[in-house]
Amino acid sequence: MGMKILGIESSCDETAAAVVEDGRKLLSNVVNSQIDIHAAYGGVVPEVAARSHIEVINPVINQALSDAGLDWDAIDAIAVTYAPGLVGSLLVGTLAARTLAVLKDKPLYPIHHVEAHVYANFITEQADQLEFELPSKQPEFPMLALIVSGGHSQLALFKDHGDYELLGQTQDDAVGEAFDKVAKIIGLPYPGGVAIDRLAPEGDASKYTFPKAKLQNPYDFSFSGLKTAVLRAVQAEVGEDYTFPSYELPARLNDVQRADFAAGFQRAALGVLVDKTEMAYREFSPRSVVIAGGVAASPALRELLRDRLPTPIEYAPRQLCTDNAAMIATLGYYYAQKKAPVDPLDLEVVPSLSMTKTAWNK
Repeated sequence: MGMKILGIESSCDETAAAVVEDGRKLLSNVVNSQIDIHAAYGGVVPEVAARSHIEVINPVINQALSDAGLDWDAIDAIAVTYAPGLVGSLLVGTLAARTLAVLKDKPLYPIHHVEAHVYANFITEQADQLEFELPSKQPEFPMLALIVSGGHSQLALFKDHGDYELLGQTQDDAVGEAFDKVAKIIGLPYPGGVAIDRLAPEGDASKYTFPKAKLQNPYDFSFSGLKTAVLRAVQAEVGEDYTFPSYELPARLNDVQRADFAAGFQRAALGVLVDKTEMAYREFSPRSVVIAGGVAASPALRELLRDRLPTPIEYAPRQLCTDNAAMIATLGYYYAQKKAPVDPLDLEVVPSLSMTKTAWNK
């Protein structure tokens, strides 16, 4: 009998639960997304997110057990996201996990959300009812991981489970955040990454050229200058100066201009990610390369990396790149091999916590 772990994830606007066996086989994956609620506001509203988690957390957990065809007796441990994220959202997931750990007498493992994104790549098997296109084998160490999402952009080198160094990270905006902001400037809906991904192929990526940030650490990222460069270029394109308000720009652009800006920005932003990943690959010669986080779902990023890296890359399915609990349960398994569980009564959330300060390092 394998070790079955229930994962719970509620760090932002997805309420998710999943069961994973032995850190590789996905038995169920339930995600309740609030994207429609927040699209009306053009971004995630923390209070609304927390309230929505409260409504669905129990049904989502029960659904994950039911989809896996398991009862509580079959669950060996619970893994839950405790950091980083929106404080109200994190509290709902951890409170559910802590309560269940006590009631059902299960060991509890606190999981760092960003580190967990990498572990979507370790899922290589699935129950018969699931239909994900999974990698054929698990990544090998040393492993280079590009972690890119709405809140995070970093390059990490993993020597083993729990043994990694951060080569570089964003100094300002995360890449997903830059996609959202640029989408807003050119009048595309939230979430911006998806909208730009759809429109960019119709545009001319060479129409506008945008600068690349020069940073002291070559593996660090910076996207705020790129975002401002796009804003200035759009203002100039419609014949206005830098004082012209950004919210009035979408109405002044035509569809061709919109597509060209989407293509130019996407090329610049993804180009930075791929340049630095390739540079790290050549310096550290890892045995495998993975990409993780919401932006890792981008077909354009996947294609660029495939073209640029001299090693075959297998990607996790797009549904497991955005926030989910399968990645939480998977990392929970590797935690359980090396670390003692925490006392459910003591576990506290940490809304902003670097990957360098996770439970591995305590």
